[in-house]
Formats: sequence, structure tokens, C-alpha cells
Amino acid sequence: MSTGALQPPAPRGRLAVYLDLIRWDRPAGWLLLLWPSLSALWFAAGGFPGWHLVIVFVLGTILMRSAGCCVNDVADRDFDRHVKRTARRPVTTGEVSVKEALALGAALALAAFALVLTTNGPTVLWSFAALAVALAYPFAKRIVSVPQAVLGVAFSFGIPMAFSAVTGQVPWLAWWLLAGNLFWVLAYDTEYAMVDRDDDLRIGMKTSAITFGRFDVAAVMASYALFIAMWAWAGARLGLGALYYAGLAAAAAQAAWHWMLIRQRTREGCFKAFRLNHWVGFAVFAGVAAAYALG
Repeated sequence: MSTGALQPPAPRGRLAVYLDLIRWDRPAGWLLLLWPSLSALWFAAGGFPGWHLVIVFVLGTILMRSAGCCVNDVADRDFDRHVKRTARRPVTTGEVSVKEALALGAALALAAFALVLTTNGPTVLWSFAALAVALAYPFAKRIVSVPQAVLGVAFSFGIPMAFSAVTGQVPWLAWWLLAGNLFWVLAYDTEYAMVDRDDDLRIGMKTSAITFGRFDVAAVMASYALFIAMWAWAGARLGLGALYYAGLAAAAAQAAWHWMLIRQRTREGCFKAFRLNHWVGFAVFAGVAAAYALG
């Protein structure tokens, strides 16, 4: 429902406002980006890829997710005020100006780019493609029926970049893993969209939850299944053992639990399923790392 006229937020220090803008207290967002990227690093290197690349991808993920929050909130500022969950975001309330948010986002993106410069030429070039997709996503929600697919590409682009950083090239396996990961993003971001469906319908925003309609829960579960199946096939091609499949099984068990959370389509259940999805990614990464270390 509409939140009506918003009361001005209580005055806060600039650091507190900026941390709120980049969702510092909600790490689930950057963890959803991180686990597939780290898994790809391990795949590409055949095990631990070295601390340099781990640090680059961990810090780069945090910085780019934070920059993405700045751009997204600027793009959605006129929509967010009409959605209960987002009405108090700093750009929407006026605590942070559009220029301020964009300046912060640019500074964070430049810091991430500085990290990429410590890798190799091909990875630097791929980073421009990743940035372009990330910038396109906030506007895809106006024109694409399933904008979560665009987000899926943006949130999966760490995979080809990881392979490029390790090997200097992006093999077919990287694109296969990206395609599989896209289905995971489609699953959890549809859960997220189910939280705001009523508000999004009223303001004319396009989401997968609206497009899938009464098949939304089925689409989420099918997407989870495709993600796990495609990553299982990749593991089979690489000859990974039982520990890898144990990680995938743990991810599948969590997906089954998420079905329990979302099947009634309550805001609380759908949001809880979304928030806990980073554990799905962690389970898969743990299986990858364990398979290479102990398999």
C-alpha cells in the first residue's frame, strides 16, 4: 500500500547516511554476488587461486554492489516512495541528493576498477562489459517483462571475470556456469519481487513475479532446479567428487525449504527466503572448495 506523505527523517551524520545508502547493514546483497565469483575462481584455478585474486574479488564485489545501490536508488527514487519496503531509502527521503549518490557510486566503482587493474588486460576489458550490464539493470525494470534476467547477467558476471583473471581467457565452462547462476538469481530475485508485487502492480513496475503470475512459485522452484542441475553437470565434466555434490545437495535442501516459505506468498515468507539465499551460494562454494582441497 502507499505510504502516504513521509515524515522527514531524523538528522544523521553523513557517514551513517552513506552506509545506509549502500546497505552496509545488509550484507546478503554482496554475498549473493560473492559466492559464485569465488566458486568460479576455484574452478578456474583448480583449487585455491591465491590471496591476491581472493582479495580483489571480495573487495571488488563489496565495492561494486555498493556502487550499484547508489545508481539503483537514483533510478528508482520516484518509484521507491510508493513502496512500503523502500520508502525510507536516503535518496527517496532527500537525505542524499542525486548528485551526491552518483558521486559516491562513481567513487566506489573507480575503487573497484583500481582493483581490477591489478589483474590482467582481458579482465580489465571484461570489467567494462560488467559495468554496462550493471548500469542497464535499474532501467530494465521499465521495459523488460522479466528484468530479473538482466540482473542475473549482472550478478553472474564475476564468473567470466574470475576465469579471465586466472587464465586470461573465458572458456565455455564459464558461460555454462554463468547461465546456471542466472537461474539462481532468477529464483531469489523473483522471491524478492513477490514481496513488492502489490506495490509494483500499482505503480507500473515490471517484475518476474508479475509476469509469472500464478506460476511464480513453480518458476522459482524450476529455476533453482536448473541452477543446481547445470552446476552438477559442470562438476561431472570436471570430475569433481562427492564433496562437491554434498554442497549441491545442501543447496537443494535449502531450496526445498524456501518452497515452504514462499508457497503461501506472504511478504514475510518471501522476504525471508530471499534474505537467506546467500547460504545457498555458500553451500555450493563450500562444496567446490572442499572438493578441490580434500577430493
